[in-house]
Amino acid sequence: MNNMSRTSYIAVNGVGIALFVVLTMCLQVPVFENFYLCLGYLVMMVYCRRFGPLSGAVVGGIGVILYCVLTGGLRGMPGWTLGNILIGTALGLWFQYINRVQSRKNTVGEDNRTDVFSLRWMGATAIIVVAITAAGILGVKSLTEALLYAQPMAVRVIKNSYAFAADTFVLIAALPFSGMLGRYAGGSAAV
Repeated sequence: MNNMSRTSYIAVNGVGIALFVVLTMCLQVPVFENFYLCLGYLVMMVYCRRFGPLSGAVVGGIGVILYCVLTGGLRGMPGWTLGNILIGTALGLWFQYINRVQSRKNTVGEDNRTDVFSLRWMGATAIIVVAITAAGILGVKSLTEALLYAQPMAVRVIKNSYAFAADTFVLIAALPFSGMLGRYAGGSAAV
């Protein structure tokens, strides 16, 4: 929560949830069959970077729930919600780690331009692509749907591979934008 009051923190997260829903509903870019780029991930990324893992999880999780309720797409909601909670939490933790590393280097006065830049971009990209999005979409979302709909896990993973590709693309593309937006939101952009 940084230095915010509890009320301010709730209000700021409410704005993030609303922005997630609006961007997801209003700016739909089709990529595969019935899949589109979820631009709400840009908002989730800013919240992960600026406010941490709890805000990332809340904005991503509740944003998906509201989007699904408003569009009547409740069938995929449980898996997508749980996947977003994992993605938001993990990204928020990653950005906190990067901020700590950068703060330590700045405190001791080390030249951190080259090595921290490389660590941030390569590390964040690898984690987003391989660990976080794969675990959230191919792992948690697929497992949830396999259990709910009594389908084999392999079938769910194959079906969710489209969502994995689209979500990974948006998250990687959101990195520079979320850094810029995080600075305007009063935060220190980690990556």
